[in-house]
Amino acid sequence: MAQFVFDKKQKIGTYVVLFPINQGTYAETYRVKGADGKLRFLKLINKAKLQPSQMDGDGRIVEIEISKLLKHHNICSFVEDGELVNRGQLYAYFVTEFVSGETVAQRVTREQRCSVYDAKQIALAVLDALKYLHTMSTPILHNEVTIQNLMLDLNGELKDLKLIDFGHAQFLDHAGTRPKGSDWNPFYLAPERFNGVSCVQSDLYAVGCMLYHLLFGVTPWYVDLSRFDAAHVIDAILDERQKPLKMLNMDLYGLDEQLINTIVKATSQDIDQRFQTADEFIKAIKGELKVEGRQVGGNASPAKKAATLRPRGNGFADVAGMDELKARMRTEIIKVLKDPERAKQFGITIPNGILLYGPPGCGKTFFAQKLAEEIGCNFMYIKCSDVASPYIHGGQEKIAAVFNEARENAPTLLFLDEVEAMIMDRSKHNNVSESGEVNEFLAQLNNCGEDGVTVIGATNKPDMIDEAALRSGRLALHYYIPQPSFEARKQLFEINLKKRAVDLGIDYDKLATMTENYSCSDIKEIVDNAGRIAFGSDSDCITQTMLETACANLKSHLTLDVIRKHEAIRDGFESEDKQQGRTPMGFKK
Repeated sequence: MAQFVFDKKQKIGTYVVLFPINQGTYAETYRVKGADGKLRFLKLINKAKLQPSQMDGDGRIVEIEISKLLKHHNICSFVEDGELVNRGQLYAYFVTEFVSGETVAQRVTREQRCSVYDAKQIALAVLDALKYLHTMSTPILHNEVTIQNLMLDLNGELKDLKLIDFGHAQFLDHAGTRPKGSDWNPFYLAPERFNGVSCVQSDLYAVGCMLYHLLFGVTPWYVDLSRFDAAHVIDAILDERQKPLKMLNMDLYGLDEQLINTIVKATSQDIDQRFQTADEFIKAIKGELKVEGRQVGGNASPAKKAATLRPRGNGFADVAGMDELKARMRTEIIKVLKDPERAKQFGITIPNGILLYGPPGCGKTFFAQKLAEEIGCNFMYIKCSDVASPYIHGGQEKIAAVFNEARENAPTLLFLDEVEAMIMDRSKHNNVSESGEVNEFLAQLNNCGEDGVTVIGATNKPDMIDEAALRSGRLALHYYIPQPSFEARKQLFEINLKKRAVDLGIDYDKLATMTENYSCSDIKEIVDNAGRIAFGSDSDCITQTMLETACANLKSHLTLDVIRKHEAIRDGFESEDKQQGRTPMGFKK
């Protein structure tokens, strides 16, 4: 990868560079600090590398002129712009508000899934921004809606996300350019875009692709483009789109016929069959506009069993380190679930629930999935939003439905992510409905093991869980998931690099040393970033230098204070278990 034009601590205008963020074909982005001490985003544009469509008739950069006009909750606000000369080349730059967070793409990579509820919230926020753009006096087309161009504010909610990167945005009355170069994701482009035509419905098509991507982890009508030369790539994509759209996983919790029909309508190859406005699309997602069924590949009706999946994988072989924990799990959980009849001979029953707790990003969700693979049983993934309801007692009904479904498909591991939000300490609730939902969880936890259902709760905040949920007979078995050890970090690098083009002689010991107190998700992000460096520099493989650069550029999300806090919680749990006379297995001595 080429060096950034500016390094840390150098000045761009009145702004001090804190950190280079990203490089593209014609621009670079930086995190900077202004003279007022505030953090900002700065985009530096090499004017000589711009395409003609990115300039207006007066020689101004369209992206900057558009950014000056935008005032919307879901779009970063403009601060100022300027020009400078560096090494004989003319650059323009503009500055916007800073968002402390990550892109939706990074979040999906980190969490490895997106619930139906979250996908809807993301789509609604994007559509609200597009509704604003499309209804301006001169409508504006974003032209590049993808999960990479959505920024999440870590201090806000999904509805607060920002639609970013207006590098290929255009005014509707000047829209008309054929995508070129590697900046574009072709799987998000509507058919007319390949002919050099852009319109409001092109942006809405991209939102349909985004919804599909969030739900199924791959773009619609995906085809491996490496099999085609550049001249035949577009033909390959358009040929694939002649097939009915396939719903890859009909078992997603909350995926109903209305949402399926909404996605199919949004991604229609016939522009007249798509949603014509963002407002129409919004109403369809909210259920205020009924969308009739259309041609879908595979099974067109949602599966009756909404969230039950039998994971396929290598089980604990995919889990780096944690050998002691895996050994405990094999003895205390797996053997009981695999051979319940023999366990009964010794008075041991299937456990009702276990709790995985520890610092964020250290693999609790991943560990639970691999546990299900190791056992070979069904796995249900539930987030708080899956059982949320605006109606009184509506949440209790959803909770009961989830447990009933788990029983119907037993043996089942029922995984409750961020369980503290579902079974929060009742003394901290403000209304009867919320307390009722906690009571419903507690009632369902009682003896669910007898029905072949074991609940796994995962949390970063075990101190916020209602104490009644942690007693014997409920989430009684407590397992601490720590930040990865030295050996585990080595294995994490090896696992994450396994299916990538990698140089010979990678020094895993050095990489593990450089990432002390880094989380599992941090290490995956380092490898991903090294892959981007290799791809951007046209390298044949990921090298040691690229990995070290990626390590140096990513600060761990785990501070020592966070680690010590979680270790103190662990010590408290272990002390309490000892006082209660429980062995590590959670049974009385």
